[in-house]
Amino acid sequence: MTGPRVPSRLSLSYGIGLALLLPGVAIAQDVEGGTAPATEPEPPTETRTVVTATRLPRPLRDVPATTVVIPREELERSPTLTQDALVRTLPSVATFRRTPSLVADPTAQGLNLRGLAPSGVARGLVLLDGLPFNDPYGGWVFWRALPRLGLDRIEVVPTGGSALYGSAALGGVVQLFSRPITGPVLDADVSVGNLGTGFVAARVADRWGRVGASLEVEGLTSDGYRIVPENQRGRVDGDTPSRHVSAQARVEAEATDHLSLSARAGVFRETQNGGTRYTVASVDLAWFAASARLRTDTVGAFELGLHGRVQHFAQDRARLTPDRNFEVRSALQDVPANDQGGSLVWTGPDLTLGGTHVLAAGVDVRRSNGRADELLFPGAYTPTTLYARTTRGTQVSGGVFVQDLYTVSPALEFAGTLRWDTWRNFDGHQLESLAGGATPSTDFEPRTARQLSPRLAARVRPLDWLTLRASAYRAFRAPTLNELYRPFQVGTVLTAANPDLGAERLWGTEAGVEATGPRGLTGRVTGFWNVLDAPITNVTLATPLPDGTTRQRQNLGRARVRGVELGADWRLSRQWLALAAYTFVDPVVTRAPGQPDLVGRQLPQDPRHRGFLAVTFDAPSIVSVTAQLRVFGPQYEDDLNTRGMGGAAVVDLFVSRHLFWKVDAFGAVENLFDRQYLAGRAGVDTLAPPFQARVGLRLRDVFSESSARAAPGAPGR
Repeated sequence: MTGPRVPSRLSLSYGIGLALLLPGVAIAQDVEGGTAPATEPEPPTETRTVVTATRLPRPLRDVPATTVVIPREELERSPTLTQDALVRTLPSVATFRRTPSLVADPTAQGLNLRGLAPSGVARGLVLLDGLPFNDPYGGWVFWRALPRLGLDRIEVVPTGGSALYGSAALGGVVQLFSRPITGPVLDADVSVGNLGTGFVAARVADRWGRVGASLEVEGLTSDGYRIVPENQRGRVDGDTPSRHVSAQARVEAEATDHLSLSARAGVFRETQNGGTRYTVASVDLAWFAASARLRTDTVGAFELGLHGRVQHFAQDRARLTPDRNFEVRSALQDVPANDQGGSLVWTGPDLTLGGTHVLAAGVDVRRSNGRADELLFPGAYTPTTLYARTTRGTQVSGGVFVQDLYTVSPALEFAGTLRWDTWRNFDGHQLESLAGGATPSTDFEPRTARQLSPRLAARVRPLDWLTLRASAYRAFRAPTLNELYRPFQVGTVLTAANPDLGAERLWGTEAGVEATGPRGLTGRVTGFWNVLDAPITNVTLATPLPDGTTRQRQNLGRARVRGVELGADWRLSRQWLALAAYTFVDPVVTRAPGQPDLVGRQLPQDPRHRGFLAVTFDAPSIVSVTAQLRVFGPQYEDDLNTRGMGGAAVVDLFVSRHLFWKVDAFGAVENLFDRQYLAGRAGVDTLAPPFQARVGLRLRDVFSESSARAAPGAPGR
């Protein structure tokens, strides 16, 4: 596999010791044969199939763009509890600030790749089986809405992807793939831990001839922790409890030998407390998707996808005294939103013309609508005091792309892609209510914009063990309705919206080399250079606005983001696997009209250095251990680089042991040595998660393994 993952000897020894302390693990036994079932080794890299980089199934070693895969085996043995914490183990991946979705406000769960992280909105696209999963209103991602038991693998392409996927893929794409439906199957997890953590999940699946169905459910509760450091803590500061439940159902059918149909639906509810009585948030989400794939013998394949969602986000904000001993509610905010979309993609048959061409073309459209209703509670009233505000807007976008994968020979392949997008913001409106009875309103002018996104990539393999890749691309991101119309508050810092925002645009290139050596050793080096024009960031205002706002979303000017990624994985034997990765990013503001103090500053919310080391010993009849070390350097909270946050090194651990039948016992630890480090400095310092440990049982059962069969057409690895 490409991508990260070699911890200290101490952490590995600790893990083995923990495994031996688990009850009932002295003797591993199987209900039939008296020994634990053998674990299937991960398939070699060259046989794994990936889809995201080209929207077509291709062998991983042949794709012309950098692609990292987290396979099912790693999902199973990851110490992390949430999906965002899992993908953040890749050094090229980050979410806004350092707090996981376990305690982070839902609006701070955006995805960012390779240092493109000046604000909380996602600059990377998240897909679930090809359909977009980013929030339609704000672009952030509700990571906890995706039950892990339903996932087969995660593919990460950390390079500009707008040529294939449009606006949301400015910095790249993370795609989650569902497990093929086999059956009958029952999987279950249950665990408990410190911080009041309780987790339960289950998955059932079966097939009846040409029809298959699956259902995944998941629930998590946590008391959280005190996120404000002790030296700043007051009487109002407490823990950060959170709860969520999610469910997803999927049905698929082979209607004929050439036509496949599928449909799915999901629901999600999440509640969170930010550490005080009046800093709470909740999300209610329902979504659906349907697809049809038609395969023909003469003109290729056609795939139609439809999706939609409705959601409601609610948030309370607080105003605290400087000593944090008293608080009052400062605002109530309700944000209902919905979106609908569809796509149609054609993949042609192989065309022989000076080599082999595989042509693909597609079109997609999406409509998003949202409203933010705010009720404000100011500290003092005058006739002009604002006490209520409603904003709304609608965005419609669409794009069309064409791609040619041209294989000259097994040693040389080119990929050329061109996409044209257009989007329109309209129905923008703001209504304010003042204490004196006035109700000023503003209708924002509709705005339409267009973007052409090309990409050219090449893959060269002069020797069977050596692969070279290079690409150049243009990408973009249109501002979200949230950025255009909704203000927000973090801590004591108020940030205003900006209806005049324009699109972010990126020019970039990457080049890399991958080499395979003896005994399963693979190494990679990739360099990248991106120029980000007009990045939307939270700019500190020279003069606060009348309502006390000290920041505003603005198109900053220009930033240069360059860096290098290193990676290696080593399959020493059937039982031993070592993984390592490192990313260096140099994100610097190079132009900032009207803000000369920002030139030369580092973009906020992402460190220059991030690394990952891990080792796995997997012998279920003895013990399975994964120990990992995450290292990240200092970063800044703000655009002026005045509020710095130091780096940290964190050790995580996962241990499991087969008990009986299909049941394993496991233990997982995050932040093994309880390292304390800052996660944010927005008005008040906040802490990243402390030591977290949990133990549990898991059932992995195929009732009739001999008759189990994968869903037709399901991508293999």
